[in-house]
Parts: sequence; C-alpha cells; structure tokens
Amino acid sequence: METAERFRAAVEKRDLTALEDLFTEDVRLYSPVKFTPFEGRPMVLGLFGVLLRVFEDFRYVGDFEGAAETSADGAQAPAEVLLFRAAVGGREIHGIDLLHFDEAGRIKEFTVMVRPQSAVQALGQAVLAGLVADGLA
Repeated sequence: METAERFRAAVEKRDLTALEDLFTEDVRLYSPVKFTPFEGRPMVLGLFGVLLRVFEDFRYVGDFEGAAETSADGAQAPAEVLLFRAAVGGREIHGIDLLHFDEAGRIKEFTVMVRPQSAVQALGQAVLAGLVADGLA
C-alpha cells in the first residue's frame, strides 16, 4: 500500500510534516499506554511529535498486508501491519503498528502494540512527560 510505504518512510526519517497528509481528520490512535484512543489529526500528530523524540534507534523490520475490522465501526478495511524495533530509556521494545485505511487510502485507525511490559511502562512514562511538556496532556 502506497500510504503505508509513505508512512514508514516519514517515520524512519522522523519527518512529522510528511505524516500530516496520511491521516484522516478524525483518525483514532489506540496506544498501549492509554485506555481511550487519541482522537483527531492534531492530537495524533502531537503524539507522533513526542514519539519521534522518545524512541531511540527506531526501525521497521517487516510488514504484512490484509484487511481487518476497525474498532470504531467494526467495518472491514484494508490494513497493514508494520513490525518495529526500538528502545526507550535503554529498554528494547518489539512492537507492531496496525494501520487501517479509508477509501481514499488515508490512515483512519492506528493501533500500536509493544512488548515487554517493562518497555510499555518506560514508554508510557516518557510519552506522558512529552505530552505534558508539549501542552497536550
């Protein structure tokens, strides 16, 4: 999927501006560190600004294409899973980004899953501190 390739390139280059066109206005991002989703393009882009600062040695290591139900409306949507590795505070993270696309090919739903639990905790603390510093929390 072209959008997934553009997304991957933007993240790997840490280019926040390039991400803006890839999200729908009402995008929802489900995070392992927050029970409710981050909602709307401005909030999701703000979160990505924090994530691009927090992740160390971030790299994508694989991908899978398919379709899956979205959380918001349960509809089947084209989807892609991007596998990644990174570190936060010296803790190694293994994770996936699950991207769901709308009819125009933009990302309408985004789910992040990471392991191990100690890395999730380190990520949650770093993200919260970044959101507070940026006035988003």
